[in-house]
Amino acid sequence: MEEPRVSQLSPELVRLASAFGVATEYQGWRGEAVHTDPATVIAVLGALGVDASTPESARAALAEHEELRRTRLLPPVLVLRSGRPAGFTVNVPAGHRVELWIELEDGGVRRDLGAGPGLGPLGDPVGAHRVPADLPLGWHTLHARCSPEPEESLGSGGVPSTAGAGSRASCPIAITPAVLPTPAERSWGYMAQLYSLPSRRSWGIGDLADLADLAVWSARTQGAGFVLVNPLHAASPVPPVEASPYLPVSRRFPDPMYVRVEAVPEFAYLTPVERAVAEELRAEAGDGQDGAEHLDRDAVRVAKREALALVHKVPRSLGRDADYRAFVAREGRWLTDFATWCALVEEYGPSWRNWPAHLHDPDSAEVAAERERLAGAIDFHRWTQWVLADQLQAAQDAATHAGMPVGIVHDLAVGVHPDGADAWVLGSERGGRVLALGATGGAPPDAMNQIGQDWNQPPWHPLRLAETGYAPYRELLRAAFRHAGAVRVDHVLGLFRFWWVPKGNSPAEGAYVRYDHEAMVGILALEAHRAGAVVIGEDLGTVEPWVRTYLAERGILGTSVLWFERDDKGRPLPPEQWRAGSLATVTTHDLPPTAARLAGEHIDLWERLHLLVRDVDIERAEDLADREQWLELLRRRGYLRPGAGERETVEALHRLLAATPCRLLGVWLPDGVGDRRPQNLPGTWNQYPNWLLPVADDEGRHVYLEDLPVNPRAVSLARVLRGR
Repeated sequence: MEEPRVSQLSPELVRLASAFGVATEYQGWRGEAVHTDPATVIAVLGALGVDASTPESARAALAEHEELRRTRLLPPVLVLRSGRPAGFTVNVPAGHRVELWIELEDGGVRRDLGAGPGLGPLGDPVGAHRVPADLPLGWHTLHARCSPEPEESLGSGGVPSTAGAGSRASCPIAITPAVLPTPAERSWGYMAQLYSLPSRRSWGIGDLADLADLAVWSARTQGAGFVLVNPLHAASPVPPVEASPYLPVSRRFPDPMYVRVEAVPEFAYLTPVERAVAEELRAEAGDGQDGAEHLDRDAVRVAKREALALVHKVPRSLGRDADYRAFVAREGRWLTDFATWCALVEEYGPSWRNWPAHLHDPDSAEVAAERERLAGAIDFHRWTQWVLADQLQAAQDAATHAGMPVGIVHDLAVGVHPDGADAWVLGSERGGRVLALGATGGAPPDAMNQIGQDWNQPPWHPLRLAETGYAPYRELLRAAFRHAGAVRVDHVLGLFRFWWVPKGNSPAEGAYVRYDHEAMVGILALEAHRAGAVVIGEDLGTVEPWVRTYLAERGILGTSVLWFERDDKGRPLPPEQWRAGSLATVTTHDLPPTAARLAGEHIDLWERLHLLVRDVDIERAEDLADREQWLELLRRRGYLRPGAGERETVEALHRLLAATPCRLLGVWLPDGVGDRRPQNLPGTWNQYPNWLLPVADDEGRHVYLEDLPVNPRAVSLARVLRGR
């Protein structure tokens, strides 16, 4: 066995890495200890803005970090659980006293935090002050005033006066739910890539009106309790458009591609000529998709952009205009920044890195001048987001009014495109540089991808995010929950630790960076609580065992995929032993549809695209043995009769799913109609049409939304989930 290389790391580098949450070793997918190369540790620290290039610089960086922690009056933020009194440190110099009070979110004041001279490293023990356990849920503000004088009297209203004040500091306090309630009743629902399931009324791809119809139809006629859709995050406003919904330009705002143009109220007031133009655009976009092998997002985007520009020019009614202005005021600078980025993209191209250098800073005078020059385009992009907000809420309202206990489940992607709007703002000085643009997130080598993964997404900078009081993160979550009954958090493990790949490194040459999971998960729970929504964490892959326990204790559902549910001996896990707090599915968008998996077609596809690292016969033999274990369990349980065909086997697997105690059961919509093609093939780029396939039936014919009620497979599979 190779000698561990941990000895190559100097003590200073180990301490510095630990101080900034950079792991110097981790457990690999084979269970072995993997030690991080010193050059990688230095590069990751560099992406964090920490110079560790020499032993001297590492020592200086560590000293600076420790000095800041020792001397700052208050921590940058406190994120605590409701009902738990918590101590905190106030670094008060010797001979000084401190006044503390909490300004509540509702305007009230609390001062029952305890008191004492010389607290912290320079004086009394840590934790001598405590946040009261009965603070209400929400965001409050802790204030501190340090003075060498005796404690001063309070001013009017119970807030200390500023007379003779010494150093002062404030920090936000988030009081988060100890545990989120799980769904009150068990339910099942479709999991769909919305773009892939258009109706015959939409513009060639599925839109928000189609989402509302899918929800209402499946609720009213099939008893479904939710519909889970792909991330609807914004993509570039100009083609060519990134196909993956998991690599958006912004997670804060949705994509105008999903607007139903005719559902915008002002559409009714187009002139006959304008209406004819809009209809021609719709026909061109929609007809071009009918029977096509792949979806053409670019054509749809261009057509809808032109049609929406016509509708945008129609004067709004008095009430509609007031609603629009209120929306713009509520969204504030976040919306203006995004709209500005969209307008600049239309002028200078899709990557802000390739714009003139003076436009790289959102706060520059040149950007301000461009904002004034492009005011009309910026207003259009703000207005489009208002239209999207209306239609997103309409879909959720339609779902719940149809009887769905959950409604629409939105998917929150892991990160954003490095050339996009979020990176432009959040990687800047004004954005707090909370995105680390010198690295990308991914995953270390594992059984599914033995060279590791680089997702080309700049990760959150944990310390800078805390310095902002997690403002960008909480704003993102509020947007995600605003029109949702639940949110699925992709790669929820990234709230605990994230695999950072420094620029220029291979995916395997990365390191885990730790996050304050109590803060990240707590804020997630708080925003879910405020929205009355459920949280589903996608916790697949290499997971530290305690992480799933922690998420369950906080009321966050996990994700259970049938093919991965095995006991400690590698045998299929009996359904009654599955964890109740999860969304259970047979397959996902990143795996083969069930019909294809049962036939071993995914192995053929991997071989054809040269994705196998082992002999194909070995892969086929292992895959066959794996399937046979599950089929034998189905037979023993009486779910599958001898000689059953592929459709019956798909239904039997879902019958097994229904026998679990899981709170939510998800049906991959292509399984419902017999589609055999994966929507996404991880590890491929242009070798496979990822995210570009319209849903098709078992004979390869396009399936439109209107076809579902008469598709015998969809009808029959829904009966299985309803227990009939």
